[in-house]
Amino acid sequence: MNRFPWLDAISEHCFSQLVNQTLGHAYVVDLHPGYGANEFIQAFAAAALCLSPNVQGACGQCKSCLLMNAGNHPDFYQVAPDGNQIKVDQIRSLCQDLVSTAQQGGRRVAVINYSEKMNQAAANALLKTLEEPGEGTLLILQSSQPAHLLATITSRCQRLHITLPDAAQINAWLQQQYQINQDATWCLPVVGGPLDLAQALQEGRYQSLLQLRKDWIESLSSGHLCANLMSIDEKQVSDAHKVLYLVLRQKLLKTPNIDALLAANIVELSTLVMKTCHELSLMPNINALGLFQNYLARYNQLTGS
Repeated sequence: MNRFPWLDAISEHCFSQLVNQTLGHAYVVDLHPGYGANEFIQAFAAAALCLSPNVQGACGQCKSCLLMNAGNHPDFYQVAPDGNQIKVDQIRSLCQDLVSTAQQGGRRVAVINYSEKMNQAAANALLKTLEEPGEGTLLILQSSQPAHLLATITSRCQRLHITLPDAAQINAWLQQQYQINQDATWCLPVVGGPLDLAQALQEGRYQSLLQLRKDWIESLSSGHLCANLMSIDEKQVSDAHKVLYLVLRQKLLKTPNIDALLAANIVELSTLVMKTCHELSLMPNINALGLFQNYLARYNQLTGS
């Protein structure tokens, strides 16, 4: 995993388990795709299916590796959300596939992406396979929100704890991989992870986020919604919410000796902003101007502006 140095330790751990034949039957990978989750899981799955794995991972030469590289390994299964959730029929179909004999004579590996999106019925359907997985079965559950998984699921899996890189490490990685020298890590909570940040910097989204931050700082300072926020593109509404959340949190951090009640109220407002952000996809019509004016009015009331 040389492309993602923060994944080297966990990769070495998993590959060593393979070589030493101490691999478990199910793992929860607590990692956002923006930090290389997909690439790590693909490498883990390839090594588990490889006929001659080593401490560096899959050999890359055997028939199994060639099938994985071609994207058509018959013993590799993937499940992803159908819309906003993973449905019970998807998991039942996967469990049925996993009871069949491995076509390549090795393991059968199943990856469930965004596993926290399994609905109750889907999660319950997976339990029996987790309890009795069958010989040579490996389940990898990717989740960037493992706290949302049922306890009955996580208790039957090994948890892979991954230490995420700090801002300095991310900046060094961006410089090495993409020759990006500016520190843009402030917006990681908006974009997701280093991979997403690199894409945002390359495609111009980062400049839009910078402008949103400037607009919110100006609006909160003046007490009036600036022109840019009054005519925002609907595609930027989610980003605008997330940037406002960061600006509010930063105000708390940068205001020494802030009144405890005021701090609590600003935290409450920032929580409302993120709650609304999560609900945007459920809103039939988004009145961005109304939402923004409401946030600003609440802030003005709190601060006496």
